[in-house]
Amino acid sequence: MAKRKPNAAFMKPVQPDDVLSAVVGSKPLPRTELTKKLWDYIKKNGLQDKKVRTQINADAALKAVFGGKAKVSMFEMTKLVSGHLKK
Repeated sequence: MAKRKPNAAFMKPVQPDDVLSAVVGSKPLPRTELTKKLWDYIKKNGLQDKKVRTQINADAALKAVFGGKAKVSMFEMTKLVSGHLKK
């Protein structure tokens, strides 16, 4: 079976805006890397809800990314983060 090659759209570097840069840094990076950095940040700061593992409890930096929301689901997080990428 042929090895699946990664989707080029996911590998294309995206530019985080100023709000998202506070969490993942300001250098353009592939979406996969961006997601990894976001999760590193969430884990490092213990922001994953202890009971509801799919919920992220935002700190001040993430609250800005999440449009002021204190809690978002993992799935909503992806959508909100996309809004902070410069085209």
